[in-house]
Amino acid sequence: MAKLVTIFGGSGLVGRQVARLMAKRGWRVRIAVRRPDEALFTRTYGAVGQVVPVLCNIRDEASVRRAMSDADAVVNCVNIERTEGKSTFQTVFEDGAGNIARLSKEMGVARVVHISGLGVDPDSASRYVAAKARGEAAMLAHRPDAVVLRPSVIFGPDDHFYNRFASFARLGPVMAIAGGNTRMQPVFVDDVAQAAVLGATGEAESGIYELGGPDILTLREIVGQVLEVTHRRRLVLNMPFWLARIGATLLDGLQFMTGRLFANKILGRDQLVLLQSDNVVSEGARGFADLGIQPTAAEAVLEDYLWRFRPSGQYDAIKDSAKNLRSL
Repeated sequence: MAKLVTIFGGSGLVGRQVARLMAKRGWRVRIAVRRPDEALFTRTYGAVGQVVPVLCNIRDEASVRRAMSDADAVVNCVNIERTEGKSTFQTVFEDGAGNIARLSKEMGVARVVHISGLGVDPDSASRYVAAKARGEAAMLAHRPDAVVLRPSVIFGPDDHFYNRFASFARLGPVMAIAGGNTRMQPVFVDDVAQAAVLGATGEAESGIYELGGPDILTLREIVGQVLEVTHRRRLVLNMPFWLARIGATLLDGLQFMTGRLFANKILGRDQLVLLQSDNVVSEGARGFADLGIQPTAAEAVLEDYLWRFRPSGQYDAIKDSAKNLRSL
């Protein structure tokens, strides 16, 4: 019988790509998510019955145990950008990772892959980063043989990064950003998924890998990429952090007062902390080169999914061509 991999968070940005690649390799894939009815699209990644979404809440040990039953490998791709009810950074990143690590060891799961993040620090002022760091530590405490991946900001068709800036660019002639000089190393989601697959199949050595794309860019340069691909001209203003902090506090306050009827997807205080530090691969760290993967540059992919933010969408190129005809 084909081997089985359980992917926690298998319907998310990274998880769905890991599922697709594992199915392509002939593995049976179990997608462990809180809402399996919303992950039914993953069933199309393989033959009938090869990819199966199952109900799982990583905060609950019994739920994790069921999802991990008979698995040969486990990949933890669970991620949240903001707290929601009982799903907090601590319960998801720290407690959840601890449950997966401890139970995988107890149940004899051969290989474990954990998706963390660049710059994790338990003492960070960012609750997100601190919880990610504690989750990584909990994983390694029980599974020192785990493959831990620390990607920089991830881009791809369903990302919450380039898509967000492209959406903001439609709102007016001015784009105000914070941390315009902060450096990042955007990494393609398919490359991160490929690294996870190598860890799950045993083709990658245990340890920590820092994953960054081929280009180190400032946030202002990233916004410039977005504007170029979406064919928009905007005045980009870099706000000082003290001013951005006021705005983020007001937006977070509005979200709290409305009981989350207004969801702050613009800029929160925790996100602002992240923008104050560079997010690039450390010198001497193991990375894509050690995995035999050539990372993909953002400029090679962005047009494939940001075209919908152009003034005329897919018709922009046709309109530009028509302008040339009128000039003849």
